[in-house]
Amino acid sequence: MNYDAKIETARDTSQDPALEAESVKDARSRRRVLLIVAAVVLAMIGLWFLLHSRSGEPATDAGAAQVPVVTVASPGRATISGEITGTGSIAARRELPVGSVGEGGQVVSVLVDAGDWVKEGQTLAVVDRSVQAQQVASLAAQVDVAAADARLAQANLDRALKLVERGFISRADIDRLTATRDAAQARVDVARAQLGEARARNNRLNIVAPEGGLVLSRDVEPGQVVGGGSGVLFRIAQGGQMELLARLSESDLAKLSVGVRAEVTPVGSDRTYEGQVWQLSPVVNEQDRQGEARIALPYAPGLRPGGFATARIASGTLVAPRLPESAILSDEKGSFVYIVNKDGRVERRPVKTGLVTAEGIAITEGLTGTERVVLRAGGFLNPGDAVKTRRAEQGG
Repeated sequence: MNYDAKIETARDTSQDPALEAESVKDARSRRRVLLIVAAVVLAMIGLWFLLHSRSGEPATDAGAAQVPVVTVASPGRATISGEITGTGSIAARRELPVGSVGEGGQVVSVLVDAGDWVKEGQTLAVVDRSVQAQQVASLAAQVDVAAADARLAQANLDRALKLVERGFISRADIDRLTATRDAAQARVDVARAQLGEARARNNRLNIVAPEGGLVLSRDVEPGQVVGGGSGVLFRIAQGGQMELLARLSESDLAKLSVGVRAEVTPVGSDRTYEGQVWQLSPVVNEQDRQGEARIALPYAPGLRPGGFATARIASGTLVAPRLPESAILSDEKGSFVYIVNKDGRVERRPVKTGLVTAEGIAITEGLTGTERVVLRAGGFLNPGDAVKTRRAEQGG
């Protein structure tokens, strides 16, 4: 009886639904844990194989993406025309100051104005000469009186010479009459000289142009009293010729010579005027270490004395590589550029620069022109860096 009871109790327990559901839930949890552990193990194994399989490759894609790309160009060799730029003021090449050189007087009329062209000897202003004219008339009358006296003395001498042969007049009388005739003739010469002097003084009353050219300024008006101390009344540019007084450093002056071509552009104008250097300053200012290059210019309405202008002066040519300013770097060791060698790595190359033009800077030493030169961003590179290159649109 007890045995049967135990069997019945066991059957009742195995057939309990709650116990059976809990048992199924535990089995599922263990299975899920096992699957997760297996997945983690497989992932670790896969990662190990991935890392070891790529450890022998030269570079990863991420590493390749970090190599910088630089723009390079081979400059070649070109004929470079040197150019020096300077600024200065426009002036008359030969300025003639004109004033009153006579006794002076009141100005009656002014015949020219600033901007007019005049010829040599042309009257610029007329000075009143009413008093001087009367003096000339008086002196002319004195010439006539002296001439009459001279004619009378000559006639007396001629008559005495006819009488001396007859013994009516002595030789002493002849000598006295001859002296009287000579004195009368001398008085005629004096009177004529005084008349000529008066006329010359009157001619100097008028203010005339000493040379032909362009009148730059007029500082006299009708009614003004002028004289030797009146100063400059007119200024004339001889022949209308102009010049630019270009201020240059002593190093630039050393590169120039008389006769070189220059282009001058006045401030506020887009027109350029051709000229040439006709004189270089023999001295250099001690304060700013600059001198003057005088550039001769033919007359043109756009060239106004006193105006400011810029000059571009040719300073010779040479054949050399040429690079933009962005490609040339400098430090305490001097100027240098970066070039890319055949292995794709950056190398430092010391250079010496020469002429500076609008197209670039000439390289006189350090390059042959066939190298691949880094044009930009050289300041972010170091010797030995690996780079990728890209040709400039306008390579050498």
